[in-house]
Amino acid sequence: MAASRSKRRHKVRRRTDMSLIGGIRPPIAVLSVLLLALAGITALTLGRAGQEAVPKAVKSSQQHFAEDGAIALRASIDESVTDLTRTAELFSAGDPVPADAVLDKIGSVYQKWMGTAVVEISSGKLLAARGENLPLTAVDRGKLADKDGLDPRMVRLENGETRLLSFALLTWKGEPQQLLVASSSLRFPGISLGTSRSIAVVSHDGSVLSQDGIPEPEQVGDDRREEIKRSEEQLKTFATSAAKKTREHPIMSKEPGSGGFAGVSGHLTGEGQNGKRAVAGYASLAAPEAGETTMATELGLSVVAMVPVTEDRTATHSSAFGLFAAAALLLIGGVTVFLLLRTVQRPLIQLFLEGRRLTRGDLERPVSVPRSGEAARIGVALERLRRQLLGAPADQQGSPARRGKRGSRTLLAVCAVLLLAWSAPLMLLLNRAGGGVDIPQQMVADQRERTDTLTDRVRRALNEGHADLTSVATLIGDRTEAADMTKVLEGTLHQHTRYQSLYVLDASGKVLAEAGDDPRSPAGEGASTQPVRVIDEGGKKPVILGTAEVPGRKGAAVVGEFRIEFLNSLLGRPGLGEVRVVDDKRRVIGANTGYREFQDLPGGRITELAKSVAGKGVEKPRAEGALHRDGGDVRIAAAAPFAGGGVAQALNWTVVTWQPASGLAIPEYSLQNRTVLAGLLGITAAAACLGWLHIVVVRPLRHLADQAEALADGDRRTVLYPRHHDEVGAVTRSLELIRQQLPTGTQRKRDGVTAGLAGRN
Repeated sequence: MAASRSKRRHKVRRRTDMSLIGGIRPPIAVLSVLLLALAGITALTLGRAGQEAVPKAVKSSQQHFAEDGAIALRASIDESVTDLTRTAELFSAGDPVPADAVLDKIGSVYQKWMGTAVVEISSGKLLAARGENLPLTAVDRGKLADKDGLDPRMVRLENGETRLLSFALLTWKGEPQQLLVASSSLRFPGISLGTSRSIAVVSHDGSVLSQDGIPEPEQVGDDRREEIKRSEEQLKTFATSAAKKTREHPIMSKEPGSGGFAGVSGHLTGEGQNGKRAVAGYASLAAPEAGETTMATELGLSVVAMVPVTEDRTATHSSAFGLFAAAALLLIGGVTVFLLLRTVQRPLIQLFLEGRRLTRGDLERPVSVPRSGEAARIGVALERLRRQLLGAPADQQGSPARRGKRGSRTLLAVCAVLLLAWSAPLMLLLNRAGGGVDIPQQMVADQRERTDTLTDRVRRALNEGHADLTSVATLIGDRTEAADMTKVLEGTLHQHTRYQSLYVLDASGKVLAEAGDDPRSPAGEGASTQPVRVIDEGGKKPVILGTAEVPGRKGAAVVGEFRIEFLNSLLGRPGLGEVRVVDDKRRVIGANTGYREFQDLPGGRITELAKSVAGKGVEKPRAEGALHRDGGDVRIAAAAPFAGGGVAQALNWTVVTWQPASGLAIPEYSLQNRTVLAGLLGITAAAACLGWLHIVVVRPLRHLADQAEALADGDRRTVLYPRHHDEVGAVTRSLELIRQQLPTGTQRKRDGVTAGLAGRN
């Protein structure tokens, strides 16, 4: 039994001598590393905030502007191809129609194409043409039967302009196959450029195919011709760089988790001159959903938007604050780590060494007792146990040492207060931007122009939807069979996602044919004379109805119900903040975030802004931007009414956008956000490491102090189990070995009786 006990003690000693994993060293080491890293980050980030001549918010705004242009151009090209193809299919589904009649009907419904023509494929004969002359010699009729033979293609005219040709087949039984051709320019539909911005369509090799915003040299005076020339050269430079960058994969070109635009986009900065610097945004034509392709995206086009920005050198900040904050953190962090090393780690390691010495039988020297805290209590208990190992009884040791007033928990609280003294001012007090932040005027102008562009996009979408209904109504004509009408409606519903339902009404309001969801037109009423209208049926969504009269059938009409999700999807643009579409009574029809139908706009200033632009009349309505300051809150807002013609303009809708300036990358807000982030990182590092230290070291140490005092008071039955294989666990194992070496009360009585009998004899 003695041999077994000796073997067990040897095994415990081997475990005590092995290298320690965890314990008190890792939390203190990690805290030191985190504080050093945070000091470096603070010096770099707080020192660099606001040192750019052009704020990042202005650069990002130009990127979003280019994305708007790319979305508008892609939607225009795809819509043009889809409309031409669907129109040709609808014509082909009926009786043969003369080429002139086909072009006349197309021209009466759509006004989007520069020129249209019908060509007999077998002979190449031009059957009819409208608008500008088309470069039909560029069409290879032999490849029309190939898979990609009808894909749109770009051609350059003799005057240097670029046209996009779209194709569709007209096929009737017993008639020669015909090719329907339409040409469109590569200019942007409805892009609001403001006074100094220019925008261009760029090919995959960097060539500028079309541009807007830069006047011709002969249209300006001699004093501006040099400036115009520099702008053109700068735009070509940006176009070359953008073409290279847009060849990257969208995933590889973005920061992880950035999301937003599905294609490749970014911003470029030119050289400064005369206090101004050209800033450009670029974006590739991308499909609505990531990973998909459309006819437009396969053309390899990209968009570049450029604007000269006035540099503000006075808005820069020095790096003194960052250096001072980093130096303060190094000082406070050094004091904190020193306290932890001196008052927690060093005494604990001292106890570990003293406990191991006692277990090895070295009982001559007194135990070196730490000054305060749980370590002092354990040290006093070890000294009492050393004397008991030398033969002194437990009841002769006197009263146990009084607990120190300053324990390890108090020390951790002091360290937490020190680190909080650095972090709390950064989070709550320092570098507050307030309400007097200087917002670049370019940001207000960009909010206004982008809102105007978005308004035009919504208006055009509704106009396009009504044009489709007119085309369907024209092709339905005198068809009276419900199956024939339903076939046309289902084909249109399948090709266009903007409709929730399509149906044909007679003069009394009876549904003759339908496709999609159930009709929601008011029961018992005939077709409305309003091309586009909104009704409120008490549901959760407004009902937007488009109506087109069927020619030759008085009172009959094709009605299309627009999906409210389609309208809302047009409003989802990054960098615009909250977007609302409101009617003439300023009631919300659609939004890019959660809303209730026909609810009022939030805030009086937003409502007044929407009312001011809507009250200008329909002759020359203009968008407006505003900068609202309310105490410490600053908000950029803009509103733009429907303008530009079409049936949708009669709705008198207005698009309103607003966003807090604090969310923009403006120097003052960037400095505030980085300051708050530094404070949060400091609190996080302190809470993590000090909490780690409390759980792994302080709490087990307090429990061990109670056990050590109980053992010194004579408790020989309680077995001491180490919780962790660290310094506290090593001291616990030493106390357990000492407990095993100490005689129990029975042994002491037996030894005392034996000694008395021996004395009598």
